[in-house]
Amino acid sequence: MRELPKGWAEATLGEIASNGVDQGGPNADEAAFSYVDISAIDRDTKRIENPQTLEPMQAPSRARQRLMAGDVLVSMTRPNLNAVAMVPEALDGSIGSTGFHVLRSSYMCDRWLGYRVQAHDFVSAMSMKVQGALYPAVRPRDIAEFGVAIPPCEEQDRIVDEIEKQFTRLDAATAALKRVQANLKRYRASVLKAACEGRLVPTEAELARKEGRDYEPADKLLQRILRERRARWESDTLAKMQASGKSPKDDHWKQKYKEPSAPDTADLPALPEGWCWASLDQLAVSVRNGISAKPTLEEGLAILRISAVRAMSVNLDDVRFLPDDPEFRQYSLKKNDLLFVRYNGNPDISGRCGRVGTTDGSRVHPDKLIRVDICFKEELSGWVEIAANFGASRRHLELKTRTTAGQSGVSGEDIKAIPIPVCPLLEAVRIVAESDRRLSTHAVLLNEIERYRQRSASLRQSILRHAFTGQLVPQDPTDEPASALLARIRAERGASSSQKPARRSRKEHAHA
Repeated sequence: MRELPKGWAEATLGEIASNGVDQGGPNADEAAFSYVDISAIDRDTKRIENPQTLEPMQAPSRARQRLMAGDVLVSMTRPNLNAVAMVPEALDGSIGSTGFHVLRSSYMCDRWLGYRVQAHDFVSAMSMKVQGALYPAVRPRDIAEFGVAIPPCEEQDRIVDEIEKQFTRLDAATAALKRVQANLKRYRASVLKAACEGRLVPTEAELARKEGRDYEPADKLLQRILRERRARWESDTLAKMQASGKSPKDDHWKQKYKEPSAPDTADLPALPEGWCWASLDQLAVSVRNGISAKPTLEEGLAILRISAVRAMSVNLDDVRFLPDDPEFRQYSLKKNDLLFVRYNGNPDISGRCGRVGTTDGSRVHPDKLIRVDICFKEELSGWVEIAANFGASRRHLELKTRTTAGQSGVSGEDIKAIPIPVCPLLEAVRIVAESDRRLSTHAVLLNEIERYRQRSASLRQSILRHAFTGQLVPQDPTDEPASALLARIRAERGASSSQKPARRSRKEHAHA
């Protein structure tokens, strides 16, 4: 164990911050009050950002704790998220949730307490003490029993001043990174918007005129796709009939083929020369849901999680495992398959599309992901992935999204009906190549920003670690030692066991 700095003493949070908190909640006859629950705390800034204003009759059962300015709130639920904050003057007298343990002290610098419970050793210690699986939480006594090294009162103030000086610099750097991140997000959106509007690369029509040649416009390409789609259906249907021992005597079975519906273009935007609208169903060979079996194994057949698919990405490593049933192999993913999120708790993610990269066929997909296999997938899947996530195609799914029991979703029929702008084949290849080139640079920059943000978080913890081990500011031998402060705390606590004293300022206690 590290030797305590000169003038410091050991105690627990319960010893130094255990003044009683009124648990009576709002009075029935008082006006609207400010209510602070865990959701009101911004876990990044450690501030109360979104308190609610409620009438007493609207108060939830957890609205019990009457807060004072300077109180330090520590969320007992999911302590690993470190939802802690200090009550500002503007919220003096507000009501806090019983989901908080309130650290209130007449003896200690409240800002020092606020930073102390942000340090990694506190977060780690509380995370080790959680109880419950669905609602993991710690108890008030777990927080109260946490041991801390206490500096003299004057040194507490110097420590806090130095922490805040260094945090201000980090905050400025983090804000700059967030601005760059926002600019990169706008850049990505502008690249993909330009791609969907035919402005990212010269159109095939423009190039054909310039080079004095013919080209295949999208409406002719669509006719080729529809012929290929029907040919694939006939081939697959005939193979299934022969596998079941049925050999057709004539071609009447071909009449069962159902032509896909074209989109209603009345409200769709105009397209560049040589482009046309098609439904995803017109471009698709198959559209099918995945496996509904629940993955429960530690190893076996890898099945994607729903979280594996986001707009323009598929993470093939985000998997769980099923028994390796031969029946499940029909759901194996192939390169350039498109996966759409059918259901998700986030409506912005529902209906999003990602393209499968290189795969060995060892991954299958679950029921909440819809797999789409399109014609000419080598050339067109990248283009359809872009189009399905932006513009009129994306708006179609947003309008179709339904929310039931907290889950937002679209149906397979909704996905089939997505209007897709079709461009000439060579143009689609050029658009995807140029999008990939620009967005790969974008991804590198985002990774660098994330690396710097993680470094900033590490630096914050390094500052706090130095602060609470006596290495951030020098000790002053003229400071009253913390042992004297603790002696007064214990003496006053002993004397007030039958009657609680009025709260006094820390300076009054320091000079008592």
